Amino acid sequence: MSDLCDRIWRGARVLTLVQGLPRLGAVEDALIASRDGRIVYVGPAEQAPALEAPEIIDCEDRWITPGLIDPHTHLVFAGDRAGEFEHRLSGVSYEAIARSGGGIVSTMRDTRAASQDELTACALPRLDALLAEGLTTIEIKSGYGLTLKDELKSLRAARALGKARKVTVTTTLLAAHALPPEFADNSDAYVDVVCREIIPAVAAEGLADAVDAFCETIAFTPAQVRRVFDAARAHGLPVKLHAEQLSNSRGAVLAAEFCALSADHLEHLDDEGVAAMAHAGTVAVLLPGAYYTMRETTLPPIAALRAHAVPIALATDCNPGTSPLTSLLLTMNMAATLFRLTVDECLAGVTREAARALGRLPDVGTLEAGKRCDLAIWNIERPAELVYRLGFNPLQARVWNGEIA
Repeated sequence: MSDLCDRIWRGARVLTLVQGLPRLGAVEDALIASRDGRIVYVGPAEQAPALEAPEIIDCEDRWITPGLIDPHTHLVFAGDRAGEFEHRLSGVSYEAIARSGGGIVSTMRDTRAASQDELTACALPRLDALLAEGLTTIEIKSGYGLTLKDELKSLRAARALGKARKVTVTTTLLAAHALPPEFADNSDAYVDVVCREIIPAVAAEGLADAVDAFCETIAFTPAQVRRVFDAARAHGLPVKLHAEQLSNSRGAVLAAEFCALSADHLEHLDDEGVAAMAHAGTVAVLLPGAYYTMRETTLPPIAALRAHAVPIALATDCNPGTSPLTSLLLTMNMAATLFRLTVDECLAGVTREAARALGRLPDVGTLEAGKRCDLAIWNIERPAELVYRLGFNPLQARVWNGEIA
């Protein structure tokens, strides 16, 4: 007797991305079957059990990967910072722009002035650009409101995006992103607000899946971040950290101490930080878009991350100032070209390891029976094309939760 499914994809070549398998778990002449949004079977067609479905799709030898995952974005914001881009081209540093009232604080002013509906509407074109390249899961941070009211507004806008489109949205509270002007020269008082007011309120409404902070000379000290992480832990929220982007503040060591899901950026990460992340299982999320936009010259310690088997994820870091990037395909090419990651590392970085960085690997990121049926179907001859091409989108179809989206 045949097992009834909702949908079957046959005649495909599949990269399952299952850990430890050669060639990213590649399967020729593969079949994928789904029921109720979950994968029932994925593997060689000749080994499949008896399956039936009202819809059977012939993939005509196309490649299928897990749906792409962007584990670090600041997608919800108002306004732009094209003027700052021009200033940087003329030689003004990011730090100088930030200290003069630009940078994150500039976006804060525009974001505070926008309504929740306006923030959602502004973010939709950015989200749609990512969806068009096979995205099925995205992390969206707050951090441009920097008051309780405006951080809540930003997180609600992010959640609204997940209702407006067929995509899984995970939200991260990043209230410790920058020091708002009303707390100038009193950063400890603002951290008090984050810990005692913003985190409890966000947790009470269930609006965030994690808490993030910016540990840097132009942002918050390790001691202040520790307070934020303690408050997150007290409210049952996992943490992640912007660490070692502009200097080595030992943020990665602190993140590892709290078993953070990820530490992100990491251009100035040292051996101690790498070892701490490896011990804690903290994922390294690399952001080549920011590296490129800011014309950085210090590379993340790729060899050390590999030597310690630290998982490496990739993300767009989509934001208005330092990475106005809405393409995971271009992100992979940048990671390969600038950071010398391999094709396999890039593909794993926007699927399996990106899921791991969000704490979602049990559910998404690889193609296995029981996991969500999130797929990207590609018009390519070989997987390397997804990393190799520039400005070319070979997506044939996107499948989210078992539905063709």
